[in-house]
Amino acid sequence: MKELIQEYTLGYEMLRKAIEGLNEDEFRYKPAADKWSIHQILIHVTDAEILATSRLKKVLAEKEPILISFDQNAWTNNLEYDLLDREQYLLLFKLLRSSMQTILDNLTNEQCERVGVYVDQERFTFKQLMEFRVQHVRGHLAQIERVKKAYQKNQVTH
Repeated sequence: MKELIQEYTLGYEMLRKAIEGLNEDEFRYKPAADKWSIHQILIHVTDAEILATSRLKKVLAEKEPILISFDQNAWTNNLEYDLLDREQYLLLFKLLRSSMQTILDNLTNEQCERVGVYVDQERFTFKQLMEFRVQHVRGHLAQIERVKKAYQKNQVTH
């Protein structure tokens, strides 16, 4: 669990490093009509973090709470992600992660095994939910790299 918490704690710095030096065209480039721009990815990661932080706290505080997912494409398409302030969202991501630090530093083994239940009855422990948070950032870091490469390739061909 210690390594998991360490990587969770580094999420903001990992995102910052991935976008270092990008210009606005790179942030806004979409490799295809149905693909997200880096700007949209960053907003999504923060929106997901808002909901995930709530889920993590519910699992620690309540007895087998109901956990709710969200439709990420509906949020991206209907909440004007392109108009939202990327820096504000990155700061929010940083604050959400840092707000969990004291809780994570004082976790017991019993707390790591506490369970939350999604509406489809799928059950996840706190530790599993933490693993999802780390994997979520990893997955989107890889997606950011793919978009950066697609942008560079697009620049060479045009």
